[in-house]
Amino acid sequence: MKRTYVKSQRMTLIPAVMVALVMLGHSAAYGGPGAHGPNGEHLDGVSAAPAAGLARLPDGSVTISKLAQRRMEIRTQLAPESDARETFELPGRVTVDPNSGGRVQSTHGGRIESGPNGLPVVGRAVKKGDVLGYVRHHADPYADAAQRGQLAEITANRKILEQRVTRLESLEGTVPQKDISAARLELASLTERERQTGSSLVSREALLASVSGFIARADVVAGQVVDSKDVLFEIVDPSQLLVEATTANLAIGRKVKTAELLGVSGVTLVAVGVGQSMRDGLVPIIFRAAKIAQSATPLAVGQPVTVLAQSESRIRGIVLPAEAVVKNTANEPVVWIKLSAERYLPQPVRYQALDSRSVVITNGLSADNRVVVQGASLIAQIR
Repeated sequence: MKRTYVKSQRMTLIPAVMVALVMLGHSAAYGGPGAHGPNGEHLDGVSAAPAAGLARLPDGSVTISKLAQRRMEIRTQLAPESDARETFELPGRVTVDPNSGGRVQSTHGGRIESGPNGLPVVGRAVKKGDVLGYVRHHADPYADAAQRGQLAEITANRKILEQRVTRLESLEGTVPQKDISAARLELASLTERERQTGSSLVSREALLASVSGFIARADVVAGQVVDSKDVLFEIVDPSQLLVEATTANLAIGRKVKTAELLGVSGVTLVAVGVGQSMRDGLVPIIFRAAKIAQSATPLAVGQPVTVLAQSESRIRGIVLPAEAVVKNTANEPVVWIKLSAERYLPQPVRYQALDSRSVVITNGLSADNRVVVQGASLIAQIR
């Protein structure tokens, strides 16, 4: 009887142990409400496994499988040192070339009227001398009344003089010819004066295109009243633009010969001149867009740009494509170095832009490092 009791007790314990093991297994996959792991991760839900072949290690490096590297099209290269032209990043903006751009303003204020082809809109091509619109002048009420009174007086005198000329012409032969000629000349003069005075009451000024190009600014509508100082239209030639960069160092402006625009390909800048006076503590440097390719990004007047000015001096460093430099979580510039077949490490660097496509690393890399030159932005997104 004693052995039977022990055996039955063992049989009772087996299901209990199995239940405990199952609960223990579940507790490994689930945590209690609010439970956290050693790195602060939540354990109160199902733990998600990392993407196959992608993982970030505690030291900041990442592991990427060969298959994932091919899918991400990651490319690396050794980073040898070389000499490159020293380049300066300067803030600037696109401006109008005064020899190829112009403004249209009214000499006197008045009311806007449409031209023969209507009022032009932004982007319309115009030629020098085209009529863009009219400005109908409106005089002061007192001046208008005085002018109309003067016109009435001139008209009355003209009618009297016409009668006199008619009478003198009827007496031709008895009246000296010189008196008749003088009366005719006086009548012609008074008639022209009447015409000019009358036309001035209803005169309008034609707004003519000052240069050939495209309408870049049109701030008028039919019936609008404008003043003489208002800029009504602005005309620019997109193939002839200037870029004004600024710097606090006058020596930089004297060393710069050519430049490019950061993020804008197909545009070559040539230095035109350096200002000899400061504006708000900065010296302006004027560049001319000497070469604008057909595929270049269009530039707009007033557009803020970053000028990469190249000097004749040389700087030593590691030249890499601009896409090789990315930002880490601390917003610091880094490049990714290949440590092994499937491991990459972020390396903080200091760099200068050479042109719109390449940079030179001045600190942080050595010549034997294999650097990621394509796909660095994808690697930085691995978490």
